[in-house]
Amino acid sequence: MNKRQFLSILGLGSVPAVSNSANTQQGTLSPETEFLSQFMSLAATSKLSKDVEEQTKFHLLDTYAAIISGSQLLPGKAALSYIQKYAPVGKCTVIGSKFSVSPTDAALANGVMAHADETDDSHNRSRSHPGCSVVPAATASAELFNISGTHLLRSVALGYDIGTRIVMAMGGPDFSYTSHKSSHSIAGIFGAASAASCAAQLNPQQMRWVMDYTAQQSSGIYAWGRDTDHIEKAFVFAGMPAKNGITSALLVENGWNGINDIFSGADNYFEAYAPQANKRLLIQGLGERFEITQTDIKKWSVGSPIQGPLDAIELIRKKNTFSVDSIQKVIVRLEPSTAKVVSNRDMPDICLQHMMAVMLMDGTASFKAAHDIQRMQDSQVLALRSKVELISDEDLKQFMPVRVAIVEIELKDGKRYSERIDAVRGTPRNPMSRVEVMDKALDLIGPVLGPGQAKDLAHLVLAIEDQPNVNNLMRLLRLNT
Repeated sequence: MNKRQFLSILGLGSVPAVSNSANTQQGTLSPETEFLSQFMSLAATSKLSKDVEEQTKFHLLDTYAAIISGSQLLPGKAALSYIQKYAPVGKCTVIGSKFSVSPTDAALANGVMAHADETDDSHNRSRSHPGCSVVPAATASAELFNISGTHLLRSVALGYDIGTRIVMAMGGPDFSYTSHKSSHSIAGIFGAASAASCAAQLNPQQMRWVMDYTAQQSSGIYAWGRDTDHIEKAFVFAGMPAKNGITSALLVENGWNGINDIFSGADNYFEAYAPQANKRLLIQGLGERFEITQTDIKKWSVGSPIQGPLDAIELIRKKNTFSVDSIQKVIVRLEPSTAKVVSNRDMPDICLQHMMAVMLMDGTASFKAAHDIQRMQDSQVLALRSKVELISDEDLKQFMPVRVAIVEIELKDGKRYSERIDAVRGTPRNPMSRVEVMDKALDLIGPVLGPGQAKDLAHLVLAIEDQPNVNNLMRLLRLNT
């Protein structure tokens, strides 16, 4: 369905101009909220284009790979320990395990595992990681309501559309960097709630109430940046919003009502969180621009700001031959706020200086290397790391939210090699192929579920539209040995 057809169904020839006034009367709707809720209610039956469907399958598989590999990391182990100790038996699968629990507990655990490290996808314009909260909520809801594979894809695509647009309306990266609030949590909870509501096939009025309950649960502050073990970060980015988002949908599906329009009127959500928000952005391009196609899939299992520098090293090594011992200095230039996130961090997968040294020594940056904490004390790695200089380059601010990276390698004989990365591999401007997405997934899933089950899962997800329900998917997502 294109936007013109959708507007026709709503009885709107176009979306009228909207005032930012907070004087909306009780019982009335802003045009944005009316359009948004109608669109959300139709998503379960609205056909996705082949390209959007394909990209949604990529992100679904990529997130499952993040969850399954994350089950072996410290945050994942913490999630599984919590489930084993406190969660009662239910009907929803905790991925990569033998546990079945309630939908909310499954969403919590799968969310924490999805962001147990930096493997999951990211959306620059909202500064969020949509998949790690949307996919856990959508998957638990899909199992609860026994929906088809096509319905699951539509639920996931809707979650990406709504969660990211909420934060973009609030100011996007500027809101994230200046408000002290976590854009990742906010996009995550609204995305998770939207995906779960689509799975439950709620009507427009119910969708509006879901947004209300979601707004009341929206939380998360930037203090996650001080987390050293990634456990709190996994909770803030993914576990909490996935659980709270699906809770909103299930409350309303169970018959609860609420405020008719949480985005307008006295004490509305934007007035509380982002008074300068542009509500128009809530629906801009909705039905025409699908945010899942604007979301990055990471080639490397490291923090987003490190992706470009690793791409640059790979390109330099392909074009030139030199030994690690011949390196005099490595200079990396990133935009200042981006550089701050990855400068000399305690965890290998978000420490730029460490991962640059690993990439130069190994010729690649494997999942195993990105999570080898002990290697951060290796004398050879430390010696090479000391040659890596990260420069916060003010000139690169103009390109944000695109994270431009410039890497220069100076050899002891005076030779210099440099690369500038404007489109990181895996971004919409330089997308990964189906084969690359599959290879990454198999590398992450195989060590946990075994190569045979990993391959079966990957093939099923990439043809999920053929599944009349999600039973086979759930069977392959479980630990069966």
